[in-house]
Amino acid sequence: MTAEEVAALGPAFTRFVAAFWPCFLTRPTFKHFEGYCRGLLSDLARKSVEPIALAMGAAVRTLQEFLTHHCWDQSRMRDELQRRVCREHVPAPGQTPLDGLGAIGIIDETSVAKKGDKTPGVQRQHCGASGKIDNCIVTVHLAVSCGDFRTMLDSELYLPEQTWHADRDRCRAAHIPDQIVYRPKWQIAIDQVKRALGNGLRFDWVTFDEDYGSKPQFLYELDALGLLYVGEVRADLRCWPSFPPYCSYQAPFAAKRADNAVSWGKPFKGQKWKRFKLSGQSLGPQTWEVRAAQVWLQKDGRTNHPRCRPTERTYWLIVARNVETGEVKYFVSNAPPKTSLKTLLRVAFSRWGIEHVFRVAKSEVGLDHFEGRSYLGLIRHMTLCQVVMLFLAEQTTRLRGEKSQALGTDHGADGPGAQRDLPRVAATPLQGLWD
Repeated sequence: MTAEEVAALGPAFTRFVAAFWPCFLTRPTFKHFEGYCRGLLSDLARKSVEPIALAMGAAVRTLQEFLTHHCWDQSRMRDELQRRVCREHVPAPGQTPLDGLGAIGIIDETSVAKKGDKTPGVQRQHCGASGKIDNCIVTVHLAVSCGDFRTMLDSELYLPEQTWHADRDRCRAAHIPDQIVYRPKWQIAIDQVKRALGNGLRFDWVTFDEDYGSKPQFLYELDALGLLYVGEVRADLRCWPSFPPYCSYQAPFAAKRADNAVSWGKPFKGQKWKRFKLSGQSLGPQTWEVRAAQVWLQKDGRTNHPRCRPTERTYWLIVARNVETGEVKYFVSNAPPKTSLKTLLRVAFSRWGIEHVFRVAKSEVGLDHFEGRSYLGLIRHMTLCQVVMLFLAEQTTRLRGEKSQALGTDHGADGPGAQRDLPRVAATPLQGLWD
């Protein structure tokens, strides 16, 4: 970045945050919003309330109350963010995106390890950050990827059923409203998708990992919303490679595991592996061998019941094998049967993009730096991180476009999977924002 580009980021950020003024009732509260976001953008080692408050010259207690008690509408802020993405970054119907895929909604979750037992939603559960059972919270996220543009759209806390939902006194101590109850993660994700659609966002595709894809109810909810998807599933997902003539407990007519179907099912048996090379921003180029065919899923979603009925329509079942590591992945898609297999794979592996988004959100923006015992404070912190992530995505896209034009190219300044330095807006101290 040149000195002129760095200098332009400050005024650009001021214009950016001004778009969220309708979410606030008073100017002082709006100023706290601007200061908190500048703190998230700064080079502070820890981006929780206290370091940000000290850097901006504000009272720590005041900034804590900004997150937990001040009157401002974080839900409207999320909606304004989604509508902005819809207006400025998602191709309108009829427009052809540069990458040919359009807007991809990405559903995933992330976790943050915690030491105590007061943070809302904390319990011993699988922690993706540490790769083991740990004391942590889990949050479910919806992101969007459109060409080189990626950002988070929605974030929500997963509330465990036994340790939190069933203990309303504990919930009230953490300021969790009574209407916030346990919902499975796949249901949280569906509600996030519905909110985004209600704000005008149009997803050409949706993708997700096996924790969501292996829930048949989740797949059928996406079907009902009219959304195309390519999602990872577990090897034990039940399906029929050939339509059964009738329901029976006999093994030849029962639904088969996905791994057995791709090994012995009629449409897969004898099918040659096809090779595809895919690029990932985090993992770099990888070569995968692929087989795919149309199968019938179980209609009622009871994955181990032999008398389940098959669906009226067929779905893609795809098996992909990494040539170098031998890793095997299974995917399901409701795309039309004539859809290009390469397109399906590009959508499926576009989920790598959210891993990059999570890494940036945690390492650069402080998504996992929240320190508090208030549910509202946690939700607001995640919302503000989404706002900052959108600003970073917009400025990175703008700077990438300027460099592309200077080089005389059409799409991107770097090759596939290139890492880029993120622009920084404010240096410590932050007193200048009050001028």
